[in-house]
Amino acid sequence: MKLYLILFIFKFLSSSLAQILPKLTIDEFLNSTYYSSLSLSPNGQYLLVHSMRPAWELNRYDNTLWLYKTQGGQKKLITNQLSRSITPKWSPSGNWIAFFEETVMIDIASEIPLAITWADGDSSLYYVSISLSKEENNSSESEWKDVIRYRQRKLTDSSTIYRIDISRKKRKVSVKKITIVDIDFLTAELLFVPVENKLVFTSLSTIVENKDAFEIYSIDLRNVSLLSRLTNNQALERNLQLSIDGKHVFFIVDSSILSEDKNVNTQNRLYSINLINGKIERWGKDFGGSIRGYTIRSQGGVYMLGQLGINVEIYLQQSSSKYSILQRGWTGTYHQISSSLSTESSAIALVYSSVERPEEVYFVNHIDQLCLAKAITSENQLLTQRNLPRAKSYKWINNEDDRTIEGVLHYPSGKFESATQGWLVLEPNYRGSTGYGDAFINELRFQLLSRPGRDILAGVDRLIADGIADLNKLDVGGYSYGGYLTNWLITQTTRFNAALSGAGPTEHISFWGRTDLPASLVDLMGGFPWEVPEILYNESIIYKLGKVQTPTHIITGTRDIRVPFDQSFILERSLHYMNVPVKLLLIPNEGHSIDINPWHGKIKVREEMKWLEKYGQIPINRATEKTSIK
Repeated sequence: MKLYLILFIFKFLSSSLAQILPKLTIDEFLNSTYYSSLSLSPNGQYLLVHSMRPAWELNRYDNTLWLYKTQGGQKKLITNQLSRSITPKWSPSGNWIAFFEETVMIDIASEIPLAITWADGDSSLYYVSISLSKEENNSSESEWKDVIRYRQRKLTDSSTIYRIDISRKKRKVSVKKITIVDIDFLTAELLFVPVENKLVFTSLSTIVENKDAFEIYSIDLRNVSLLSRLTNNQALERNLQLSIDGKHVFFIVDSSILSEDKNVNTQNRLYSINLINGKIERWGKDFGGSIRGYTIRSQGGVYMLGQLGINVEIYLQQSSSKYSILQRGWTGTYHQISSSLSTESSAIALVYSSVERPEEVYFVNHIDQLCLAKAITSENQLLTQRNLPRAKSYKWINNEDDRTIEGVLHYPSGKFESATQGWLVLEPNYRGSTGYGDAFINELRFQLLSRPGRDILAGVDRLIADGIADLNKLDVGGYSYGGYLTNWLITQTTRFNAALSGAGPTEHISFWGRTDLPASLVDLMGGFPWEVPEILYNESIIYKLGKVQTPTHIITGTRDIRVPFDQSFILERSLHYMNVPVKLLLIPNEGHSIDINPWHGKIKVREEMKWLEKYGQIPINRATEKTSIK
């Protein structure tokens, strides 16, 4: 789930500072380009960039694949219908790329592709897909019609690995598809290991219920009946990459979905597995933050994207036994990183953004020149010509246990003390946030809402005490986990004039029963509902809704399986019966992220702004100005 919550803090201040640049409009903001992935060619001379931008007239987003020359910046459009789920792959020579788009050139019949990887040369590649046998489907439909047998194994619960042999003669390309092996589970990522002549891949389940469903496996292509399980950590592994020597596979354990230890929650970690002896080693053990991404270093080792506090920076580690070294770069967030794999090149490509710089792709010939990296894209140049808000780190102490909490305080441009009239926004990194150590994230356990809720309210108290926020002009909003906390906070205090709740759970037990991440909730609560009823009651929103007075705007996608929309119905119905102003918007055909049709995102923002304008500056009629409802 996305972990963010925003406090809308109104305070009107006078300023004589002239607005030199025009103000950023909502339409301009929504037209921003985001970079989903990037991949340098083996020799570092070319760069593949996957960008995502609204196509308003088509009611969708363009997922565009560009080919850039790293020297000179010339670009060529490959496709604007790139598959969002499968990253394009360079061939070993760097002369070819493999990718999936909505119109696939290779006939793969009635299959759903899941992953792709090149073989040792440019003449063959492997891909894995879900096989959809029409004959077997027809047989099942004949017996069961439209009845769904829950937990009954389906054809789509398994996958098949194929090899595609490519022949190029007289400028003509022909292909031949060969079935390699059927696998009894779904596959998320695929990697070819030429030294061992093996395929390494991750298993996948559509519901995060059984932790054994997420592991790393390999098959020997000389005997495909030999399936080997390489991990047994009951965590979610992702981002498989092969070491330079070809004997180790790196992967990230993503603890935002599953925890490695049922008793401890951790930040994201980086590991490698020796394909010869099976030994697994952790990288970045000395680093106290969360590993957001990485790339293989051509001279050996890795470059890691490490989050500490509110910044994500680049760290170099030459071996698992050595310390990680911070690379001198810019303050802000490095979102993506890719490096050349040729020993003759040290080139690196990056996606970077900060408060002062909108997100763009940068290139540098060597990591020592990181501060001199040149932008090779300019899709968001308009944002540099607008009067954007500023931001700063803001810290406070939760007096309950003297924990220091950090957040990002966004404020109108100009001097902070003389901010032009507008909104101040606090984005708090409450307990459970990454970038502050494993202990900080683990303190969320058993107090899923109450502890981060107290962290947030302590931050509001500090803003008021510092004279930054106006007690009578406070609003709260968040999405996903932020929506979860928004729903909780309006049961704890009446100090917020308005609330914006997006895709947030309301009732723990029904949420556990419907979400695709039931194991995550069990980890955080400490057990199943019948094992920890006291914790569920203490952290309950539904039993405290009778105290809510805050006008609340709710939005959810009708195809959301992460936080099913019935959670929003429960909240809306409860507030409706209590005569609390409430509005629920159901976004059709959208999942949890609302990223299918850009108009849906625009309508979301438009209606939320209207809600704030209507209720945001009108204090609730309350007898006292207390932080919490007693």
